[in-house]
Amino acid sequence: MNAPAKSKLIGQSVTRKEDGPLLRGQGLFAADVNFPNQLYMGVVRSTYAHGNILSVDLAPALAIPGVVAAWSFAEVADVPPIDFRLTKLEALAAYRQTILAKDRVRYVGDPVAVVFAENAYLAEDAAEHVVVEIEELPVILEADGPTGEFRDGLPTEPAVIRKGYGDVDAAFAKAHATVSLSLSIGRHSGVPLETRGAIGRYNAVKDVLEMYGAAKVPHWNRDQLAKMFGRPQLSMNLFEGHVGGGFGIRGELYPEDVLVCLAALRLGRPVKWIEDRREHLIAANHSRQQTHHIRAAIDSEGHILAIDDEFYHDQGGYMRTHAATVPDLAAAMLPGPYRVPAYRAAGHIRLTNKTPGGTYRAPGRYESTFVRERLLDAIAAEIGIDTVEVRRRNLIDKSEMPVTRALETLGTHIVLDSGDYAGLLDKALNGVSWDALQADIKQRREAGELVGAGVAMFVEKSGLGPFDDVRITIDTTGHVEVVTGAASVGQGVETVIAQICADTLGVGYDQINVIHGQTNRIGRGLGAFASRVTVMTGEATRLAAIKLRDKVLTTAAELMQLPSGELDIVDGQIVQTGNAIGPSVGLGQIAAALAPGSKLLGDEAPGLSAEATFESAHMTYPYGVHVAVVSLARDTGGIDIERYLVAYDVGRAINPMLVEGQIVGGVAQGIGGALYEEFTYDDRGEPLAVTFADYLMPTAREVPDVDVIVSEDAPSPLNPMGVKGAGEGGTNAVGAALAAAIDDALQMPGAISQLPVSPQTIRALLRP
Repeated sequence: MNAPAKSKLIGQSVTRKEDGPLLRGQGLFAADVNFPNQLYMGVVRSTYAHGNILSVDLAPALAIPGVVAAWSFAEVADVPPIDFRLTKLEALAAYRQTILAKDRVRYVGDPVAVVFAENAYLAEDAAEHVVVEIEELPVILEADGPTGEFRDGLPTEPAVIRKGYGDVDAAFAKAHATVSLSLSIGRHSGVPLETRGAIGRYNAVKDVLEMYGAAKVPHWNRDQLAKMFGRPQLSMNLFEGHVGGGFGIRGELYPEDVLVCLAALRLGRPVKWIEDRREHLIAANHSRQQTHHIRAAIDSEGHILAIDDEFYHDQGGYMRTHAATVPDLAAAMLPGPYRVPAYRAAGHIRLTNKTPGGTYRAPGRYESTFVRERLLDAIAAEIGIDTVEVRRRNLIDKSEMPVTRALETLGTHIVLDSGDYAGLLDKALNGVSWDALQADIKQRREAGELVGAGVAMFVEKSGLGPFDDVRITIDTTGHVEVVTGAASVGQGVETVIAQICADTLGVGYDQINVIHGQTNRIGRGLGAFASRVTVMTGEATRLAAIKLRDKVLTTAAELMQLPSGELDIVDGQIVQTGNAIGPSVGLGQIAAALAPGSKLLGDEAPGLSAEATFESAHMTYPYGVHVAVVSLARDTGGIDIERYLVAYDVGRAINPMLVEGQIVGGVAQGIGGALYEEFTYDDRGEPLAVTFADYLMPTAREVPDVDVIVSEDAPSPLNPMGVKGAGEGGTNAVGAALAAAIDDALQMPGAISQLPVSPQTIRALLRP
């Protein structure tokens, strides 16, 4: 095997390949996709949070000129409910969502009927003419309250997630003290710039059904749609264009996606649906809402002996594609970077009459990090030690790595692969000049200011397997194409994959084109979620590039009449090692030499290409530290984030600029959930946040400049490049760090027990 030259691109902040068409206004988003003779779909949604459907009258809509068809459940009864993609539990199957409500609606926004018309305006108007009669039923809005009936005698608690190890009860029996807290995280979610959209098209000549506007997991969605329609897998193709943000909630399979494809198949015309913002806020997956009752057994020095957590996860109206993923991750990842000798968690999955839940950036970890770090702060207050010191005393030491926990999630056992948690804490504290910061805060407090600093630590998960495939091809012009089953939701997939390929193969970065999200170009793929692409697709790319490099040099050796061991590939040219002025052969010439019919072909497959698969049974575990400094306004309760720092160890950064961008963007979203964003409901289950006037998101004014330390102290031993994922660390600990900083500013340990923290909350705490 011919080893590639020393890396020149990996580790460099090269400019993004994705940005060119976007900056030139040449982006192709779902709304930009159109076909001749296409129809438009409008969705009739329930205006009741809970009720029995008495009747659905489609006739008034069908009577409108230009309306081609209208469906209620009766017309789609043969299509099964949407199945689960992750963390399947048999007990949850009966709680799946049908593509149109069958006999009962379970949240405001539940799809009851659809209409198909000649233009988008007509489809929207016609949807308002469908007459739906619903008998209103009592609503359940509190997941931690009494249970009720989902339907047909099924309870609104379908399952309890249980995880743990060690003798928890014995630890509490011998504890010096017990620290107990009740904590809650509000309901919020990702709000991408681009709302959901889907365009279905059926090619009757080829008997192929297509969907445009796919994101995140195109291959899984393809397979699921084929199964739901009873079609061969390869008779469906999904196509991903540009995606205006994903964040976990975009790209899952929703009822509207199925309906668009079904309509294209049945009506024989392309069908388009683009979600408006109100629909997005009431119908796309919500997330986060949990209530935890947690306690820790500790010794006299604040060492954790055991943690016992019981929590209630508000799933909303139905179980969607993520099934039990969010509560499962919350329970599995709660111990974080600390030694926890005994652990027990019970997560109650509860159905309520709200929008169904799913994942959102750092799902389950944003919640459990808030809970765990609040618990650490409470332990510090109980023992009378500094909040930094309590963390130092409980951190897993780097000498203990790897650490196997008797826990599993996402089908994998948790093995903390590498880490220097204390070392990263020191980097973060040095990054904010912690001692000087504390002296400054003390001085400002003496002058009457309400100012404080908080620290939060966490372990993330990334690089979920079990596989990724990549195919690399070089054409006769020397152009390199990388085809992968990954997907891009804006995180820089094309850039990172091109960097890895260019470095390994020995070609120019600009020579490489990366194809993703096209199910007709590669047989299988797992897409983009769980911060997996750089780890899994990146390593598959490296392996395929090594294979292709060897193939190139073997062929070039025959053409140049030189031993392959004396050859190298530099900027797309095969040259003799150490001979800058010697003969060279271009990659395009090698590709031509291996064309079908070539005498050089021998036993080689035609063309210049190579494929590789990378498999991994375990995830990688990046980790981080957040430090926040806040000041509070006594009169208004306003919260100003004066400074924010994130230190994050990603093992190895392929492109540090992209890592920093991921972290800063994640912090902004974390601030939203910590201080501003919340889906609220009235007593009847009517949503109160259906526009941006009610659902408040942080702007550039509220998001501070974020200091970022990208650390590479602990490369993962699970892949040759040592890479760990970077997509979720910026969000993970924001709620925890801000809560700690607000406590410190108030000089009230444990004051913040729920998110989001509003000015009204601060004013109430300041009230005499």
